[in-house]
Amino acid sequence: MGILLLGVAVFATRYYEVDLPVWRFFTGERAAVDPLTLHLDGEFVESNLGVAQEPNQPVTVRLIAQQYLFVPQCVQVPAGVPVRFRVTSADVVHSLTVAGTNFQLKAVPGAVDEKTFEFAAPGEHAMPCREFCGAGHYAMRARVIVVPKEQFHLQAGERGSCGPR
Repeated sequence: MGILLLGVAVFATRYYEVDLPVWRFFTGERAAVDPLTLHLDGEFVESNLGVAQEPNQPVTVRLIAQQYLFVPQCVQVPAGVPVRFRVTSADVVHSLTVAGTNFQLKAVPGAVDEKTFEFAAPGEHAMPCREFCGAGHYAMRARVIVVPKEQFHLQAGERGSCGPR
């Protein structure tokens, strides 16, 4: 009985790792992105990652989480403007957070998670992974640099990041 309860407890704490595959099995729905080929084509191809200013859209940040880094490792966004984050995982479940804010977003293999957030003031924020993803988890972090709106210069169709420090 104890082993059964332990199994249920573990499953209950890790539901987000199995709910998408189970849902897709019963509905026949295909994954939004294939974790094995997401770098090769589609929305998360390497040349499409980072910050983008799209016509008639908020600023969009596309990230891939993978053991043990975020790609890109640094993004620069404007203050006082809605920023749409779109993230997926290439391997296991990750949890992207932005220090000093209440922003949190799961990165699940095969799914694209999206959340819009507006940074109130300029500054630099650490963006660590908060979901244990393996031995190198402690070093998995990126940065968000928030600049004043008038200093953010990205033309429609351009992609940007601030690169690693």
